[in-house]
Amino acid sequence: MIMKTYVPGTGVHAEVGDQIVVGGSTVGRPGRDGEVIALHHEDGTPPYDVRWSDTGRTTVFFPGPAAHVRHLHAESGRPRRTEQ
Repeated sequence: MIMKTYVPGTGVHAEVGDQIVVGGSTVGRPGRDGEVIALHHEDGTPPYDVRWSDTGRTTVFFPGPAAHVRHLHAESGRPRRTEQ
């Protein structure tokens, strides 16, 4: 089995503190969002532990096609983790 590592600009990548936003499953149904509170892989690839804002519950989340990541720490001015 070949393990792939994260390459910037490809696939889904998140860090602790990022926001996951998922579109509604049907027209007229609201989406949901949550905060990434833990990573399962050091390279930031899925799955993620996400605390959902609508319920306060934490689940293991595998992003699908209706999901995207908002990198909030970049918007707030806090430095991103650097690769070494």
